[in-house]
This record gives sequence, C-alpha cells and structure tokens, in this order.
Amino acid sequence: MRDMVLLSFVVICLIITLRYPFVGILTWAWFTLMTPHQAAFGLTGIPVNAIIAGVTLIAVFASKELWRFRLDSISGLILALAGWLTISQTFSLDAEYSAPYYDRFMKALVFIFMVSQMASDKLRFHALIWVLVIAIGFFAAKGAVFTVATLGQHHVMGMPHTVLEDNNHFGIATATILPMILYLHSQAARPWVRRGLLVLFGMSIVAIIGTQSRGAFIALVVFAGFFWLRSQRKMTILAGLFLIMAPTIAFMPAKWTDRMSTISEASKDSSFMGRVDAWIINAKLAAENPVTGVGLRNSYQKKIAMTVDLTRAERARAAHSIYFEVLGGAGYIGLGIYLMLFANAFFSARTIYQRRSDPAVAPWQSGFAYHAQISLIVFAVGGASISIEMWEGYLVVIALIAALTRQMPKNERTSDHAFRDMRTASLRRKRAAS
Repeated sequence: MRDMVLLSFVVICLIITLRYPFVGILTWAWFTLMTPHQAAFGLTGIPVNAIIAGVTLIAVFASKELWRFRLDSISGLILALAGWLTISQTFSLDAEYSAPYYDRFMKALVFIFMVSQMASDKLRFHALIWVLVIAIGFFAAKGAVFTVATLGQHHVMGMPHTVLEDNNHFGIATATILPMILYLHSQAARPWVRRGLLVLFGMSIVAIIGTQSRGAFIALVVFAGFFWLRSQRKMTILAGLFLIMAPTIAFMPAKWTDRMSTISEASKDSSFMGRVDAWIINAKLAAENPVTGVGLRNSYQKKIAMTVDLTRAERARAAHSIYFEVLGGAGYIGLGIYLMLFANAFFSARTIYQRRSDPAVAPWQSGFAYHAQISLIVFAVGGASISIEMWEGYLVVIALIAALTRQMPKNERTSDHAFRDMRTASLRRKRAAS
C-alpha cells in the first residue's frame, strides 16, 4: 500500500512537471535528500530518482526555463568541478572502481546546477529550503525521540543505504541544517509554524548529541559559537542553547562523556590516527598524481594505497575528510576548484549580507545570506573529518547562494567614486569662477 501511494504521488508530480518544470526540481530534491523510496520496498531497484531527473530535464529543455539560465561565478565553478572530475575519471588508476563514485558526484552536481539556475524567486527559494529542512529534520526528530527513549545508550543513525547512514555523516548533516531551520523560523508568518520550527531545532540538537559523533559535536559547538558571536541577542541565544544542550548531555551515559573527552587526546585515539593515516595516503597519492589525482575513492583500495605507503595502507580505509577525499581523487587542481566553490559561495553570501541596509536588498535575501554563511562554516569544519563531499544538502545551500547573487541589484557607485565626483565638480566650479 505504501509503495502504491508513493508511486502514485511520483506519477502525479511528473505529470505536473511537464507543465511546471520546477515541480520536478522539488520532487528531485525530495528523493535526493530524503530517499523515501528506500522505505518503500516495492520500489527497490527501480531508478526512481533517475526517472524524475530525466523527466525534469526534458521539461526544462522543452520550456522557456532554459532560456533564463545565466552563468555566474558559483555555477561556473560547479560546471568546472564537474568537468575536472570527468578528466580525473578518464585518467583514473582504476576506472572501474571509481566509476560509481564519479557517477554519484556528477549526478549531485547536475542537480545543484539546475537548482542554481531555477531558484529564481522567493517562492521557489523557500520551497527548496523547506524540502531540505524537512528531509533531514524528519530523521533528526526521530533520532531525538530515539535518544530520549533509550537514554542515549545507542547511536542515532541516518537512513539505511544512503550517504547519511553513518552516525558521523548524519550528525554533521543535521548540524549543517540548523541555520536553515532558524532562517525559516525568521521568515514564517504563522505562530504555530515558528513554534514547530523551534521544536525541530531543539530536537535536531538532541539528535546530534545522540549520534555520539565527536565530529558532529564539534560541528554543533562551531554552530553555537559562530551564531552566538554574530547574534545581537547573545544572552537569549546562550540561554536557549544551554536549556537544550545541558539536559541532553546530563542524561547521556558515561560512555558518551568518555568518548567526547577523547577529542582533547586525539593523538592517542586509534580511530583518529586511522584518519591521519588516510589523510597522509591521499596526500602522497596526490603528490604522485598532482594533476588529475588517482580517481575518486581509489585510495580506499589497499593495492593502490600500498604504492605510496606500505605501513599506513594496512590501517587506512576511507579518507575521512572532504578535502583529502577530493585531493586524492582529483588532484590539486580538483581540490583547488572545490575550495574556490566553497570560498566563492561564502564570500558571495557575506557580500549580500553586508548590503542588508540597501533598500534594494530584501530582508529575506540578507537573512538567508547570513544563515547560509553559518551553514557553510559548520559543514566546512565538520566535513574535515568525514567523507561526505557528495552529499547534496550543503551543495543546495551553495546553489541557492548562486541563485541569490543573480537576484541582487547592481551595486551603486561606491562612496569613493562619489567623493571623487564631488571633488572634480568642486574644482571645475573654482576654475570657472577664476
């Protein structure tokens, strides 16, 4: 029954997509971020996401949407990253092994490029943020209930058979959407929606603690610290975070406290040192193949890792870092493009937020830019310890920043230009008088 309901809903969405292509983008986002078909066993094996993507692309090409596409620096870097990953795959040391990961990353980049081009107004913009928050928030709410019900005896995990199944991945993904929850709260007009978002915000923090992931806990602390520093209501923020975090930590078992305490003793922790081994192996593979890298995830293979470090190859597995993952897989150029994408998105959001006093910049635009900065910082810190570079969630935030930059009015002449113009006019008047 559940399978039929979901399949019927997809069919309806696809029919509407043929007339309104953005409905396809929302459906694509829902299935990409939440993977509801994983819970419908009758749909197992059916490429639902590929079908949705295919119909959406056909609808876009057949409509006027395509003629509205405009490249900006961020969407240009998305295409550049996709192009470089293709080159890296061409020169992969084991193309057959790296092909599924290349395919996975390329699908994510195609999706977010479409988002960057089609989130052209406030309604579309907010619809995508709601999909992102609901997709991750649903599992965060379940995780919070699970944590309280079990008194934190077990790790909170993400959706099985997805990129967020791992507790570390799920915890950092949840920390990444915390600013987006607060953004929607600031924009919601109905009191019950605002209250619901605050409840979801609190439950998400409980779920992050319940993952028992040290990386996720660090990401949560970074979020709290950065948000507190940038907020004008510091005491209110501090009190709110304390009221959520303190009781949750209080009922967590002693093993949680012991695990978090190892953060300060990372050099003595075997799990952390395994990550260091993986980082060194990826760095060495990049040094041996500096231009194209060795192909995505090829560093996981013992036979390839052993070519640069016999000792560490015995212990290292996943790269456990979005940065070393891209470095080893796509080389220094690939990592450079990836970092430029991050930096460009962050500073674009910062520039928009700095223009908040400009009457031409709507409050919702500067508000999103403010929260997007925090979201990217949280992910950038959390991602340093996990292999989650292919997760679409943070890429959606980047894509929405790209869409927002194209909505911005052109900057007026700066105060320096205005001062020079006034000075020139004054000198002309003096010359005319003399």
